[in-house]
Amino acid sequence: MPLQIATMDDVRHAATVIRQHITPAPLIRSYALEKQLELPDSRRVWLKDYGWTPVGSFKLMGALNWMDHHADAVGALPVAAHSSGNFASGISFAGMRYGKRVIVVMPESAPKVKFRLTRSFGAEVRTYDIATDHQTGERDRLTRQIAEEEQAVQASPYDDPHVIAGNGVGGVEIVETLKQQGRDLSHFFCQVSGGGLMAGHALAVADGFPQARIIGVEPDGADDFRQSLQTGTRVRLDKPASICDGLLSYDVGEHNWPILHQLVAESIAVPDLETQAAMKWLYEIHGLRVEPSGAIATAAVLQNHADLSGSGDIVIVVSGRNLDEDRFREWIANV
Repeated sequence: MPLQIATMDDVRHAATVIRQHITPAPLIRSYALEKQLELPDSRRVWLKDYGWTPVGSFKLMGALNWMDHHADAVGALPVAAHSSGNFASGISFAGMRYGKRVIVVMPESAPKVKFRLTRSFGAEVRTYDIATDHQTGERDRLTRQIAEEEQAVQASPYDDPHVIAGNGVGGVEIVETLKQQGRDLSHFFCQVSGGGLMAGHALAVADGFPQARIIGVEPDGADDFRQSLQTGTRVRLDKPASICDGLLSYDVGEHNWPILHQLVAESIAVPDLETQAAMKWLYEIHGLRVEPSGAIATAAVLQNHADLSGSGDIVIVVSGRNLDEDRFREWIANV
């Protein structure tokens, strides 16, 4: 059976779903970054900050659209999902909105704030040891066990066309905001892990600004997508490693890869120290307390990893803010 690949029509339909539940995350102009990059007055830099959502990240957009499409099929059954933490709170929020029971599998080492958020919306949480998961496959085994024993319907955090389309609503918001102001877009920077965030945004950005250069950003210890672009086929990493806990998928999803391969020009691998420096910069300059996964795209721009020549604006995704205070202080103190 051929894969169902998300399209721009799916993203537009998802927008009608998402707007019933949440308002758009802000697109913030970074005067400081414009100055640091020595851009001419005609160009602007924008941060799309998903930390303002009810779950502190972009993940609830895909979760809400998935739940809307599966609500009837789920019925009185529970929903099961695995997540490093942000999709957990997103699908928990969606379950609350649609009156569904949700069970999520999370790493026992996930930030405490992600556990608190997920439980605050009513989900049940079960944990596994991420350090040995590459050997044991415990995450997927636990999720399958829940599906079998409780007849739960499984939701993927990224490898699903409805999740991709839901995430793409954020891209629509970016395009609409820029066009309302008569702006053009030359560069779009976005995190890549499983690919659900970037695939959805790439559909919307390419539709609204076909000339824009769409650039992925990954940790240098979890750069499976960068390697995939180089080889032309999906690369799977045995043990991705980074402080960016939300960017540690083993590979990009099957539903995501065709979109990413077609629309994303390149992917930049960023060392964790540069991500920590970006976290510190975002906090000191913009007052944003951002998790590593959320800051890494800003790091790529701050460290001049991409050719920014052109005449249009630059948009950088800040994907989430969910991290514990002690770890945040530790990371920004070490740069």
